[in-house]
Amino acid sequence: MIHKCIIIGSGPAGYTAAIYAARANLSPMMFTGPEPGGQLMITTEVENFPGYPEGVQGPQMMEDFRQQAERFNTVIKYEQISKVDFTGPVHKIWNEAGEEFQAHSIIISTGASAKWLGIDSEKRLLNKGVSACAVCDGFFFRNLDVAVVGAGDTAAEEASYLAKLSPNVHMIVRRDEMRASKIMQDRVKNTKNITIHWNSETEEILGGDDVTGVRIRNNKTGELTEIPVKGFFVAIGHKPNTEIFKDWLEMDETGYLIPVAGTSRTKVPGVFVSGDAQDKVYRQAVTAAGSGCMAALDAERYLVSIGIH
Repeated sequence: MIHKCIIIGSGPAGYTAAIYAARANLSPMMFTGPEPGGQLMITTEVENFPGYPEGVQGPQMMEDFRQQAERFNTVIKYEQISKVDFTGPVHKIWNEAGEEFQAHSIIISTGASAKWLGIDSEKRLLNKGVSACAVCDGFFFRNLDVAVVGAGDTAAEEASYLAKLSPNVHMIVRRDEMRASKIMQDRVKNTKNITIHWNSETEEILGGDDVTGVRIRNNKTGELTEIPVKGFFVAIGHKPNTEIFKDWLEMDETGYLIPVAGTSRTKVPGVFVSGDAQDKVYRQAVTAAGSGCMAALDAERYLVSIGIH
């Protein structure tokens, strides 16, 4: 059987693509991947997605999306795709059990995963003051001191954003210089309530039920310092979940898929990309959902153009 549309990945992008594709009678099949719902499944309160005036828990929001997709008869498989073949007009994919599936159109919404420091206290205090998204969670730390770890543009942007909400922002930088662009470095250095801790690494995030501080080690002197903070933001980058597409689709040096400008189309006819797998700038649930809509509309138009109705 050749499906009209298969969606690889879930989350806001995948579920939105499924809703639009299903309502266009494309009878989509979705493979959720190893983390059904994506990064929102490890997010607690979401207050910046339209339609939830009281806010919503991330997992509940993804459950709402899933139910809406299934309402229009999306077939959801809780499986991971491990291999693809985009050579012909009919695209082939395989799950980890080796089963082959074929489709005229493929929508990729495999997302990206935040990079973490890998320390025990980070895992223990995740969503209890530890976050990987200042735009998502900074609002909860208004008028509270926070810390940001990282030295690139993302860390500089997060620190600058948090400085508008928090009285004191502590930026933890591993070396004696930053990787961020000159303009972002200048912005951070000229913001009075941002303190940069050079040559420093996070030893431990402190707290029982919630974050109360961070212990950092100076790489040159070995000196340990404890800084009282209520929020700890990890901004050392994201890794797009695109490894299986590397031989088939165009991507940048960090693995983000590159669509044709202004569309969700890739250079391979019938293959479309959406969500954080192709977005390293905004990375928000609402922008991911919007790109999922774009991908489904583009897929529908593509199918019409090749005579599939």
